[in-house]
Order: sequence, then C-alpha cells, then structure tokens
Amino acid sequence: MLHLDKQQTMSALPWLPLIDGIKEMFKVGCVMPIRHHHNIEITNEPDGTLLLMPAWSVDQYVGVKMVMVIPGNSARGLPAISGSYLLSSAKTGELLAIMDGAELTVRRTAATSALAADFLARKDAKNLLIIGAGKLSLNLIQAHCKVRNIKSVNIWARRLEQAEEIAKQAIALGFNAQAISALKNSVQEADIISCCTLSQQPIVLGEWLKAGTHIDLVGAFKPNMRESDDEAVKISALFVDTREGALAEGGDVLFPIESGLIDKTHILADLKQLCLGQHSGRSNDHQITMFKSVGAALEDLAAAKLAYEL
Repeated sequence: MLHLDKQQTMSALPWLPLIDGIKEMFKVGCVMPIRHHHNIEITNEPDGTLLLMPAWSVDQYVGVKMVMVIPGNSARGLPAISGSYLLSSAKTGELLAIMDGAELTVRRTAATSALAADFLARKDAKNLLIIGAGKLSLNLIQAHCKVRNIKSVNIWARRLEQAEEIAKQAIALGFNAQAISALKNSVQEADIISCCTLSQQPIVLGEWLKAGTHIDLVGAFKPNMRESDDEAVKISALFVDTREGALAEGGDVLFPIESGLIDKTHILADLKQLCLGQHSGRSNDHQITMFKSVGAALEDLAAAKLAYEL
C-alpha cells in the first residue's frame, strides 16, 4: 500500500497534470454522492466541520476523503484544514493508498479554480488579487499563474501580518507579490479576484467591480457563508463547479436566490459543461464572470488517481 505524507502528496500533484486530470474527470464523470458535513462543537470558538466526501469510478477506484475544518486554528498558528484521503480498488475493495487529505484538498481546489479561470478570465489578465491568507492562498497563486501570465499579485487578509507572510512565501517562489490593506482599491484594479476565506459576510462588493473582472469564490462552503454581495452576483455571468453543490451549499448563490434577486437560471453553466465545450465561457472582454466552487468529490478522486499513478 502506498502512503503519501504532506510533502509527497504535494510532489505527486504537479499543477498542469492536475488541472488536466480534473478537466478529464469532469468530462467522463464518476459516481459522486452529495457529501456529508457535520458541525463539531468547540468550546469558546466557532464550530468545526467534519467533511466526508466519497466518489468512485466503475471498475477503477473508490475514494473517500475525511477532512476537519477548524476555523479557530488560525489563532493557534495551526492549519484550518486537516484530514486523510483513502483510495481503494473499485474491483476488489483493496486499500491502495492513504494520502494527506489537507494537501490534496488545497491543491485540487486551486487547480479547479485555475481550470475555471482558463475558461472565464480574460486572456490578457495580469493582475491577481488573493483575498484570504490561509494555506489555500499560496496554492491559488501558483495555480492561477499556470493558466494566465500574471504580472502582479496582491494579497489581502483581515490581519495584515498574515497577508505579509503569504506575500513573503510567494516572493520566495518567484512571484511579484505584496500584502495590501486597501481592499476596495485592489478589487477595482484586479483582473482576477480569488477569495479563500471562511467569511459569513460579503467581502467583495459589486459596486467595486470593473468590467472584465473574473471572480473566483472558493472559501465559503456552507449555505450561511458568503464572500460576495448580492449585487456582485447579479451583475456577473455566473458559473459553478456543480449545480447540485452550489444550490445546496453555495451561500454566494443561495442568498441572492432567497432574496428573489436571481433564480437558478442565473447559473449559465457548470464546470462539466465548460469542459465538454457545451458552453464557451466568457463571451467578451467586458463581461464580469464569477465562478462559485464549493468543492466536489470528483476533484478529489481525479487528484488521488493522478498521485497514485504518477
């Protein structure tokens, strides 16, 4: 049996093969039950979340991811996400591999955002704004820079020192990055905005957005969480990773639906339709596009397959 720790999992998931692997999995599909998530009460801090995400492809692989999301870990200097991924044979049930679930999650999430951006961001996009300074932020920088020729990266977080730390790490990897405190100005200048927070209140406002911006919303994964306001969703061409997931758990989509501002038809396409060429994605350079991702077990299975077979 293969066992991949955090570093080995990262090394087994190079960006371009991972983006291509996820694209192919969206094309061919797999069996993907809706994930389970359960609140875990923690004294004197926000609840944690236990996520269980199964998926399988007939006669190939069965994968199950168990992840814990603990928002209070940021105050302890610990990662908010931890967990494991178990990959088994779909024919025999034999356990084939155990992988670091947190590392697999952040890499497949960032790769999925980059895949969507390749359909939805302007070809000449060069200014990237990252909102949030958790582990996912550095992965999003790397992934987006694989599909667009990004010249500058701004990083914003509620605590400036956290943004400064991510900027430092990004600079060490060769990116032109800086931490910023003026969020509104950076939103107005950005070509791609990638949000990776656990916010329950809007951070990106529609009135700030310029024509041609692409907004990537990947942090909020519960119905009561959101990173954009109603106006941002209303004025955007809206795309999602999966319709089922977005309409069950995507607060950025559900809040404006519940208020009557939009309905389900505001979602133009999901990622499967984009990958199959059933929708062309961005229609012109002035269009504001939005990609709402809540995560799909299909993406985990694609990543685990790549890591196991690499």
